[in-house]
Amino acid sequence: MPTRRTALVLLLGAGSPAMAQQPRPQRQPQGPNLSAPRTLMAGAMATAFISRAPANARLAISRPTDPPEGAIVASPLGQATVLSLPAPGEVGSFEWRLLGESDGKPVILLRQPLVTTAPAATLAAPARVARGNPLPARGIGPNGDRDRVVLVKPDAPPDAQGPSFFPAENVESTLEAPAEPGSYELRYVMDAPLTGPRVLARREVVVE
Repeated sequence: MPTRRTALVLLLGAGSPAMAQQPRPQRQPQGPNLSAPRTLMAGAMATAFISRAPANARLAISRPTDPPEGAIVASPLGQATVLSLPAPGEVGSFEWRLLGESDGKPVILLRQPLVTTAPAATLAAPARVARGNPLPARGIGPNGDRDRVVLVKPDAPPDAQGPSFFPAENVESTLEAPAEPGSYELRYVMDAPLTGPRVLARREVVVE
């Protein structure tokens, strides 16, 4: 007499519908993906991660009301999946955009909000230095790719040139003090899209 387990095996045999292999559902192809900061200090560099982007795609930062062809800053992706762009120097609401092309015209494939906050910077350096001597300096701010820490005369315009370094590369460096004695100003100069050069911090340095 067959046991209960034997009867169950006979009932659910290999040819029964219950044991038949069910077809696996096919996955639908996924579109592009964009992951980037939603809040950022104005003028700072931000890194976005992009996947499955089509050929000729571009990454851009625009105002929400800008048309697809309008961008404050943009860069082609090429084969890259990680790309950094400088945020606008103004405080406000913007958006990341992944752009493609259709009939030769740009189209928005993806968008993500971006809010910029007030930029700020700090400086550190000796208050006095001898003429032509090394001046150790430190500057921290948005650290955009065009920001500078520079030593100039106090009445110089924001784009004035002088001994300088780029905090995006290193927040500390040693400058050479000018040969002419007098009062100077160590500055953190943000140079961002929409604003251009703008002095965020100042520190008096006397060259003796």
